[in-house]
Amino acid sequence: MSDIKRLTAPVPPGGTIGILGGGQLGRMLSLAAARLGLKTHIYCHDDKAPAFQVADRHTCGEFDDRIAVQAFSESCDAVTFEFENVPATTIELIAHLKPVNPGAKALRFTQDRLEEKTFIQSLGLNTAPFHAIASDADARRAFTALGGGAGVLKTRRLGYDGKGQIKVRTVEEAVAAIASFKHAPSVLEAFIDFDFEASIVAARGQDGSFAAYDPPENSHENHILRRSVVPSRLSERQAQEAKEIASAIAKALDYVGVLAVELFVRRDGTLLINEIAPRVHNSGHWTLEACAVSQFEQHIRAVAGWPLGDPVRHADAVMENILGDEAADWRRYANRRGALHLYGKSEIRPGRKMGHFTTLAPLTKSPWRP
Repeated sequence: MSDIKRLTAPVPPGGTIGILGGGQLGRMLSLAAARLGLKTHIYCHDDKAPAFQVADRHTCGEFDDRIAVQAFSESCDAVTFEFENVPATTIELIAHLKPVNPGAKALRFTQDRLEEKTFIQSLGLNTAPFHAIASDADARRAFTALGGGAGVLKTRRLGYDGKGQIKVRTVEEAVAAIASFKHAPSVLEAFIDFDFEASIVAARGQDGSFAAYDPPENSHENHILRRSVVPSRLSERQAQEAKEIASAIAKALDYVGVLAVELFVRRDGTLLINEIAPRVHNSGHWTLEACAVSQFEQHIRAVAGWPLGDPVRHADAVMENILGDEAADWRRYANRRGALHLYGKSEIRPGRKMGHFTTLAPLTKSPWRP
């Protein structure tokens, strides 16, 4: 897998950004592109994709349909994706036709948890201790190597919002867990007794420029993000370290676009990297209202070859996800003071992200701000 480099002129207003995937992130990317006078063309297999409702053009097709993917690519000036499980072969095909960012290198590391964690450690950055496993014997050895504490078994590929992972407390539970995954290649990592979770959402431009948003503090319910809050409890030093982590990762991947790095904040103040998301991220939704340039506009700017915008925050914010049946009570959210975003999804399912609500407050001077 290799990225194909081209020197390209910026996509001018009136140009078209192709987006692989038609979920809520693709929807918000399309709306951000429209603000800049750019058009979007969504490619997705789901004929009810939320992004289809707001894009200038859409194609309903499978990612392995080479003819449809090629026709889609030819209609665009530049291409990106809204989720990281796009097949690498699809990205490689498009890369021979049009500029596509982020590139295949970012996907190679972020689609496989073992590759990702190994890559992170190769940069001298910290993760939880981990071991690759694919058998009962592997599970026994790995759990013993963790020192007898709790661990989390995660499939190496796919899985999000808690899917494809099981917490284990004994060797027997570790063996049962890998069996429940039908011995799919997995990673067993030590369970981290963290103080809280945070993330850093940042962008790298085609010229190598870098811009990072203030890191939010995140809380989860049933492995699904419930809310993100800025400012977080991170100190000035920790916030700067988080930005340096994102910068190091983006540079090493020769990354173009927005990425997020999910962090565990240990009780001693140490930052551990949980995962990298090579895309706009749920914990950055608050930037739509609290920043002049949101993460979505920032991503469009980057992949279109435009200068990055100023990520400065002009308000404190709390972003809350609207999950499952909560969306049926939309009137209650509409009556609250704040910004309501509903994603236009046709089916309500338990735990499904149906929208989000952001509450703003006057800016509190953050400790890392002059």
